Amino acid sequence: MNETHDPSLQSWVESANSADGDFPIQNLPFGIFSRRSGEETRRKVGVAIGDQIVDVAVAAASGTWTGSAAEVAAAASGQSLNALMQCSPGSLREFRAQLSRALEKSAGSETASRMQTTALVPMAEADMHVPAEIGDYTDFYASIYHATNVGRLFRPDNPLLPNYKHVPIGYHGRASSIVPTGTRVTRPRGQTHPSENEPPVFGPSKLLDYEAEVGFFVGQGNSLGQPVPIDEAEGHIFGVCIVNDWSARDIQAWEYQPLGPFLAKNFATTVSPWVLTMEALEPFRAPAFFRPAGDPRPLPYLRSDRDRDAGGIDLTLEVYIRTGIMRDAGLRPHRVSQASLSDMYWTPAQMLTHHASNGCNLRPGDLFASGTVSGPEPSSQGCLLELTRRGAESIRLPSGEDRKFLLDGDEIIMRGYLEREGAARIGTGECAGQVVAAPSR
Repeated sequence: MNETHDPSLQSWVESANSADGDFPIQNLPFGIFSRRSGEETRRKVGVAIGDQIVDVAVAAASGTWTGSAAEVAAAASGQSLNALMQCSPGSLREFRAQLSRALEKSAGSETASRMQTTALVPMAEADMHVPAEIGDYTDFYASIYHATNVGRLFRPDNPLLPNYKHVPIGYHGRASSIVPTGTRVTRPRGQTHPSENEPPVFGPSKLLDYEAEVGFFVGQGNSLGQPVPIDEAEGHIFGVCIVNDWSARDIQAWEYQPLGPFLAKNFATTVSPWVLTMEALEPFRAPAFFRPAGDPRPLPYLRSDRDRDAGGIDLTLEVYIRTGIMRDAGLRPHRVSQASLSDMYWTPAQMLTHHASNGCNLRPGDLFASGTVSGPEPSSQGCLLELTRRGAESIRLPSGEDRKFLLDGDEIIMRGYLEREGAARIGTGECAGQVVAAPSR
């Protein structure tokens, strides 16, 4: 915690002072943007403040940062966050502190005027892109509530597999199909087995689903063969975003044995455009998941007093749906669930430490996700597979429609925020995507 977290801070960017906005001066997340028009349309590094984007390269040219912070600004001269992500934590803190001072309401009028006229880009005039060049993507399964709910659908008498409470479970996803918010998601085709008495068929998925997750971008990596100790793990995490791990449940049910997810998961993964730094999240840390009596203690390499006491993050994740009929009728998106990342059985540090425990080398810009964020209540279940009990029940929408799984034209919108007494509320921005029909053959 430092002066950048002061809840009384306000900015001369008036839109940043809204009590329910996502991007107050206490947030300052990084992203990659491009102007929609004008002479300069290449992708650039930006920082969100209110409804504006600070063009880091332009602000750096006018002397906004000095010392080690200027080195971070120089690393932000490219078209992705990868170089910036591997800067030292100390220099990143100094960059954030100097930017906070430049954006404060009490900043000198000359500084404010210079930034306002040259370095600010309205979000309404910009397109956002995937924040990093993602070399590798790993998806975990860190919610015990989600794992139990899904396991109960397929194994009523033995929902949770015996390894779950000992090891953070994950699988390697597909980095090439990660897309930014707003990208349309084509319904995948695949092989399914709808009837045990008939042979499998190939065609569009009929059980298309979403999964509400939180993503973690790797900052500084580790060398091949060198594990990351649990107390050093968070030093390798640059920041977080929202992830929608789209899933074709009928394809998944047929293909997942014996090796796990494949084509049911790799056709699209949507990420939100802004990366909230771990420093910005500091006021919202929480204890790790409380393990009841009888649960095994984590093995020593996954155990740390510091991670036990403050390894969780109290981030609220909401999921909304808006159908084509709802759009035509002017209806607002309907919230279907709300859950907290603090309910996850495994912490981000445990996930990263386990990932590197065999010597796997993580690299700047790599992404790993939490798995579906679900809580103990029905209203906190983060996918339709859980909410509809594998299609046995329906969700009733304000338009009078029912949903068991997603139809063409449905839009899924995910939003995250963090709020706590004594701290300024901050948000993630939206992670949204609309389903479109599978291509005809």
